Amino acid sequence: MTMLEGAGIICLVLLGVGALAAIYRIVRGPSILDRAIATDVLLIVISSALCVEMAVNHHTDNIVFVVVASVIGFVGSVTLSRFVAEARKEPNERA
Repeated sequence: MTMLEGAGIICLVLLGVGALAAIYRIVRGPSILDRAIATDVLLIVISSALCVEMAVNHHTDNIVFVVVASVIGFVGSVTLSRFVAEARKEPNERA
């Protein structure tokens, strides 16, 4: 086992712990915002795991998925934050 493979295994174990924590928050989250943030974190963990796998195996086969997942996560977060901001406005306040 090379040093790169060892570092990859350590990274994947830590990302697995992060994924488990995100799944726990998705299941137990007290609010929809907690669940949405945890879903975004889980998407980032999956993308990071794919990046680690690409680095260890010296290929770029999954780069399209990583880029698309990043864009979807960003658009989803911005959309959710706008929705929450609109919901928190006063009823007589105008945009």
